[in-house]
This record gives sequence, structure tokens and C-alpha cells, in this order.
Amino acid sequence: MTESYTPPKVWTWDRESGGNFANINRPIAGATHDKELPVGEHPFQLYSLATPNGQKVTILFEELLEAGHDAEYDAWLINIMEGDQFGSGFVDINPNSKIPALLDRSGEKPQRVFESGAILLYLAEKFGAFLPKDPSKRTEALSWLFWQMGAAPLLGGGFGHFYAYAPTKQEYPINRYAMEVKRQLDVLDRRLADHEYLAEEYSIADMAIWPWYGGVLKNKAYDAAEFLSAHEYKNVLRWTEQIAKRPAVRRGRVVNKSWGDEPGLAERHDKSDFDKL
Repeated sequence: MTESYTPPKVWTWDRESGGNFANINRPIAGATHDKELPVGEHPFQLYSLATPNGQKVTILFEELLEAGHDAEYDAWLINIMEGDQFGSGFVDINPNSKIPALLDRSGEKPQRVFESGAILLYLAEKFGAFLPKDPSKRTEALSWLFWQMGAAPLLGGGFGHFYAYAPTKQEYPINRYAMEVKRQLDVLDRRLADHEYLAEEYSIADMAIWPWYGGVLKNKAYDAAEFLSAHEYKNVLRWTEQIAKRPAVRRGRVVNKSWGDEPGLAERHDKSDFDKL
């Protein structure tokens, strides 16, 4: 165990204590600089990054297009390591300075939408797609969507941070969050034991959960699959692999991706952009 820590009576911000993310985390909101956002020709302007939260939305856009909906969009890269999320234009769309953020210009007045779950619900309702019509199934889908929104901070900000990104490895937080992530995986595994998808039919609930939990089990997120005994969650693995084969998912997960060995699109403005990969 690490040395015990006694908190001071009043917390003060230590800029150097944030490890790899010290330059992008701060205890205040608002813009740090003036910067207008680029705007493309399509009704939907997405400002994002191919993290799990970003992938949710680009997967939905690609699924909508695959299904024949008029959902063309421009996807612009927001480089959080360079502080793009603190530019005045981005903060105008998302005062929380987190990706993704969406501007819908299809109506009389532009509509901003922030928070990935809110964007998924907004688009699903706008197009009448990927959200079950049956009231019971719709409620189930929304329950799983909000489950993910509440659970992901424990997976990403908790387990992912302390296991993969913290300046030092600390036993207590890694054990604490690993236990919770395994509990969450067990929740999913039990649900998927007798359901093909989380809400009976493929929906925004699956699109929200797959980038996070499928990423941990199969897509090498945090390099933690062995540590978490991923092989134990056979139903989640079946579901993960099934969704990974969908053409729209394969496209959506690489939009706004500008790092790593796997090819990606820093920006996406037309379906022909995927021909570059």
C-alpha cells in the first residue's frame, strides 16, 4: 500500500499533480482563448475525438446513414491534449468543455446538444431510429443508456485513470475500481446471457455501451483485458464481436481518430473519406 495521505484543510490546485493530463485539467470552467469552430456544408456539425464517448455518436451517425436516413454530417477533430475544448467556439456549444458536442443546423434556429447520451437520444428521436417504438423496450433501452452514462466514469475516470494513466500505480484505487468494473461486466454478462441486445433490438443503448466495455474486452483499452479476466464474460464477448462486425460500427469507431497504429480519419465530411483508409 502507498503512504497514507492527509488532506489539507483547504484544497488548492497543484498544476503538476495531474500526470499526463495536467495541462488539460483545471478546477474552473469557461474558455481560455478565442477560437471559432470550423463549419462544413452538412446540417450536422460534430466536434469530437475518437474516445469511447466520441465513438458513440459517430457510430450512430454511420448507422443512420447505413439505414438510409438523411443524416450527413461533418466531423471535426477536437484535440483535447492541445486544449481545443477550451476554445470559445467549443465552449459556446458545450459549456462543460468535453467532447463530443453537436450543432444541428437543420432547423430554423441552430440547436446545440452536449453530453454523448443526450446526443444519442436527440438523434434517435429526430430520425425515429435505433430507439424501440414499443414503450417497454424503449424504457429498457433508456435504462441501459443512462446506466452507461453513470457507470462509465467509474470505468474510465476511475479504473482507466489509476490503472493506465496515473503518475504512480496505487493499490487501493486500482483494486477499488477493478472490483467495480468487474461487477459492471457481470451485470452486462447476465443481461446478455438471454438477450441478443440490451433492449431486445439493436439500439442506442448498445452503441453507448459497446465502445467502453467492448473496448476493454477486445479493443485493447488500457491493455487491461488480461488483468480483468475478460475471457470470463462470454456473453459480453459474443455481443462485442457481433457489434464489431457491423459496417457502420467499423466506420464510426475510426472517425476523429488521429493516433495509434490503426488507420483513422481525423476529419470526416463525406462517405468517400473512408476510401482513404
